[in-house]
Amino acid sequence: MNPQDISIADFDYPLPDGRIALHPLARRDACRLLLSRGGRQMEDRVFHELPELLPEGALVVCNDTRVINARMRFRKPTGAAIEIFLLEPMVPADYERAFSVEGRCEWSALVGNVKKWKSGTLEKTLSLPDGMELTLRAALGGELPGGERRICLEWCPAGVPFATVVDAAGYIPIPPYLGRESEACDMDDYQTVYSRAEGSVAAPTAGLHFTPGLLDRLEKAGIARVPVTLHVGAGTFKPVKGDRIGEHPMHTEVFTITRGSLGSIIAAKREGRPVVAVGTTSVRTLESLPLLADKVAASAGAAMHVGQWEAYAAASMRKRSDMETAERLMPLLDLMDSAGVPAITASTAIMIAPGFNWNIVDGMVTNFHQPRSTLLLLVSSFLGRDGQPERWRDLYNHALEADYRFLSYGDACLFLR
Repeated sequence: MNPQDISIADFDYPLPDGRIALHPLARRDACRLLLSRGGRQMEDRVFHELPELLPEGALVVCNDTRVINARMRFRKPTGAAIEIFLLEPMVPADYERAFSVEGRCEWSALVGNVKKWKSGTLEKTLSLPDGMELTLRAALGGELPGGERRICLEWCPAGVPFATVVDAAGYIPIPPYLGRESEACDMDDYQTVYSRAEGSVAAPTAGLHFTPGLLDRLEKAGIARVPVTLHVGAGTFKPVKGDRIGEHPMHTEVFTITRGSLGSIIAAKREGRPVVAVGTTSVRTLESLPLLADKVAASAGAAMHVGQWEAYAAASMRKRSDMETAERLMPLLDLMDSAGVPAITASTAIMIAPGFNWNIVDGMVTNFHQPRSTLLLLVSSFLGRDGQPERWRDLYNHALEADYRFLSYGDACLFLR
């Protein structure tokens, strides 16, 4: 079956509002963990048991992106409230430079109540942590695809990096399905303990269950951990509106991987050690790498982007051994070495659905996802590798019957091949 013909209605399930966790547990790693090792077996465990549950020699890959205070509220002189939801930097376009720039920047954004903001500049005064006061101004630019707008932000005094400005001006953008306003506790709760690279407008929520103590126990158990960075966009919450998933335009997200992390992944595949991705964002990054490497191998000037359906081309669907996969990734290492750079940055719109040919990921830590979502398609695809396309439904039915907590602040799953 052509993956584009898959009906999204086949990935629906009843999720009562009362099963959506509105806040995390007081102790992150005390949440429940539904374990599936393949086949029909499933076990109810606790997340802090993870070091004992992972296979020996596993390489754990985490997304170290950090959520920014992407929602900014302004008020016009008339009293009308305007909300700017920052999505992606445009000037400068590079994420690292976007947060270090001083005085002025431009972002794509969604604008709430934009009908009340036809022209003019919005302004607000901010109090910075050092006691300094700063004036932030926002000007409305042209329309962009998807209903977004170009927003120019300027601030005075200018000698302050945008990272400081956005921290003071905005608030954390918790998922819309929580149905509540952001609270002070979300500033910590909605960040992973290993978050580092600013740029996401949504958290890689599978990583929210980790604590410093649990990370120490993983290290003592001989389980290596490496980072990747994928900046999560608002498109992760975009519902699939068409009947067939081929009608759904997958959102694009920017990712970065260092030479050290890529080298560790290649070594794990060569040695037959399992690669365990923490979260669907890490999965999307890892499974984009072979496709990106193929482009680099074919052309020195290849576009550093993985398209939505490229993974389903005939050449990509050929089954490969772990050793072949390791060699397939080598052009990316060679590219970094020849350019003398410690990392590469690319973008991906990869769609992972039943019929996908998995290359890198052997295990996955993830949360329970929304009905009819692309993330549920990804989970179904991973579990279906054992010839059980409806395995996801067995697990979700069990979780509902056993009172698991769902979505971003809910409980977790560990899926192993």
